[in-house]
Formats: sequence, structure tokens, C-alpha cells
Amino acid sequence: MILSGNFFYVTERSHDNGSARCMIEFNKDHKIFKGHFPGRPVVPGVCMMQLIKEILESSVAKPTRLISAGNLKFLSVIDPGQSITIRAEVKYLFNTDGNIHVTGSLTNERVTYFKMNGVFKLQE
Repeated sequence: MILSGNFFYVTERSHDNGSARCMIEFNKDHKIFKGHFPGRPVVPGVCMMQLIKEILESSVAKPTRLISAGNLKFLSVIDPGQSITIRAEVKYLFNTDGNIHVTGSLTNERVTYFKMNGVFKLQE
């Protein structure tokens, strides 16, 4: 889980029925950036996806599993050295089949870094 570590810091958090928003800042000194990539660190795409998943889990208070992701768009790199605040937004809807349809994004005022649509299932 990356939410529980020091990979990034949540500076603001809000939650409504069916949506969650967090303002986050990445820890530019985290060890992951020494390998991804040396001299030009960027937030790994898999970490962006995991961030959306963990915000969803925090909102529904249960672990989830990604069943399908029909639309993943990595639109711009996140440079942790720029000291920018990223807005993470997750919108979700429970279907009658028990699945959760999710739309997630990572943005700031000027740039959309990542967006996705996916289907998750609650874990028992």
C-alpha cells in the first residue's frame, strides 16, 4: 500500500457519496525515484493506478480488486522534484452485479497526468 508509506503526503481529503478527492504531494526523496529513473525521476504509472485504487478503498472502507480497465491514459509525467500539488479524484458507482465502476484522475490546475475507467470488485 502506498497510502500508508511516505511515497506521498495527503494535504487535503474530502469524501462525498460516490466520490473522493485528495490533494497530494510526492516525496521527491523517496527511494523509488532513485531507480525510476536515475537523474530524471518520474512517478511510475503503476503507482498512479495504485493511488486511485487505494483512494477508492479508503472511501468504501474495504479492499478491492481491479477486474478490468478499459481506458488507461498516461498523459503527462509527474516530476516529483517540481514540488507540485496533485489533485486525485475518484468517482465510483456500485452496480447491481456487485461491481464498482470507477473513474479516476490525477490533475493539477494546468495538466491532466493520468485518467482511467475501470471496474473493481469488493474483496471479502
